[in-house]
Amino acid sequence: MLQLQNISKSYPTASGSIKNKVLDQLSLSIEKGESIAIVGPSGTGKTTLLNIIGTLDKADEGTLLFEGQDLMNLTSKTQPDFRNRKIGMVFQLHHLLPQCTLWENILLPTIPQKLKNGEAEKRAEQLLKRTGIWEQRFQKPTELSGGECQRAAVIRALINQPSLILADEPTGALDEENAEKLADLLLELNKEMGTTLIVVTHSSGLAAKMDKMYRLENGKLHLS
Repeated sequence: MLQLQNISKSYPTASGSIKNKVLDQLSLSIEKGESIAIVGPSGTGKTTLLNIIGTLDKADEGTLLFEGQDLMNLTSKTQPDFRNRKIGMVFQLHHLLPQCTLWENILLPTIPQKLKNGEAEKRAEQLLKRTGIWEQRFQKPTELSGGECQRAAVIRALINQPSLILADEPTGALDEENAEKLADLLLELNKEMGTTLIVVTHSSGLAAKMDKMYRLENGKLHLS
């Protein structure tokens, strides 16, 4: 489903003369429906790797195959549509629009798809009820708890039925109880919907719940 072959990425140092290589000929293969965690110290390139997979950043070299399509060939015009249809993203901060209700925030990604017959609304209702925040759908983010907002962010990531969910420290801003609930929710939806899940996390508890755990060190991934 997803293959990374010899992916490398460097950034200039403060002086601008020497490049700091964060990913070095990195390779990884992920099956459809699999859940994996990527762990490692801060600054090792975990978020960079996730952004490359999500087409938010571009590798200096290598091949990135997604369902047989080489994402390195996507242009700035084709990337947004690909992300909207195929990838759902969850971040440490929910990034819900404060002026919009929960319902409006969740349905925003469906606008470019121009779905008919209330398909998006039906899916939103199912997910909101499934995650226990149906009653809060007309409230704004400032009126909700952190855990509720993060659940809404997960629903927003899933609303277009993507093939892949990328989650960058999704439980990092939550207390222990809500972090546990969100971790379980991500995995339950991963299994129920058959969506591939890649999580970057510092939480050993969250990482242990995944099918596989990789440690990013010296620009390469090592199966833990």
